[in-house]
Amino acid sequence: MMMKPLQIGNLCIDRPVILAPMAGVTDLPFRVLCREQGCGMVCTEMVSAKAITYKNKNTFLLMETVPQERPVSLQLFGSDSDIMAEAVRMIADRDFDVLDVNMGCPVPKVVNNGEGSALMKQPELAGRIVRSLVEAIDKPVTVKIRKGFDDDHINAVEMAKIAEANGAAAVAVHGRTREQYYSGKADWEIIRRVKEAVKIPVIGNGDIFTPQDAKRMIEETGCDAIMAARGARGNPWLFRDIIDYLEKGILHEKPSLKEMTDMMLRHAEMHIRYKGEYQGIREMRKHVAWYTAGYHGSARMRQAVNEVESYEALKQLLADWLAYSEGGMKAHDKNNGS
Repeated sequence: MMMKPLQIGNLCIDRPVILAPMAGVTDLPFRVLCREQGCGMVCTEMVSAKAITYKNKNTFLLMETVPQERPVSLQLFGSDSDIMAEAVRMIADRDFDVLDVNMGCPVPKVVNNGEGSALMKQPELAGRIVRSLVEAIDKPVTVKIRKGFDDDHINAVEMAKIAEANGAAAVAVHGRTREQYYSGKADWEIIRRVKEAVKIPVIGNGDIFTPQDAKRMIEETGCDAIMAARGARGNPWLFRDIIDYLEKGILHEKPSLKEMTDMMLRHAEMHIRYKGEYQGIREMRKHVAWYTAGYHGSARMRQAVNEVESYEALKQLLADWLAYSEGGMKAHDKNNGS
């Protein structure tokens, strides 16, 4: 399958395989790791427009980027078009390539403020927000939406048309409603319907866990790019795997235990450089659980890593896990006569 470059406004993305924005996941270290594996564009964690105008220190840390991760999309959330435009003007000269508007977050504290997927219930306001941001910044503005708010309000096609009419350069569609959160199965049919309804690029999102999933989504929906979210947690190799499968028909084996351990240690080192050892190690705990899921000894690892408080302790734990897991695999192979 030939992968056509993705054109978002004045930005050309060579490989249309994108890392979705995920709160608490897509920080700077993880984005860099995904770009190194071939990801065409990465997205920041969502940032609050109000927090930008308040000059919140933690929010500005979330917006830090480095040259090796670009192109990078900065995702903004809010519900007041004037405040969002003011926030965007404040950060317009920062090093990001695309401004994405979050209209899909299902978390109650966001939705209850009329933000995130709550905007799916207010198409006119959503349109005004897009227009205000397009006028406020000289960078492409994209919108991330869901199938609808609930099964009685499926309006992704309407929302995509409104985004396009107000100057959005692309739209990403997650094939679940807000009420579904991340449960059930993503509806790729709604992505196909959006693709048929608008002329701007459509990015498909939802249930991309394997290279075969990516190929099937492109074939079934005609989308211009795919966006991986939960499938990339603990698996930055997913982007390499998707690209090599689509372009060359190559299916990679799962990373070896040694590769996995080396990646976790590098990830931890980057976290510590970026956030300090105390915070960096604590945030690595969930990543280690994701990396090791499905491997021999993963349950024991999830329990043990929550006690780790230093890089040296993590390094020793991973060395012990590697030895334990490799020993378990050898025993399994011996018992099965291989």
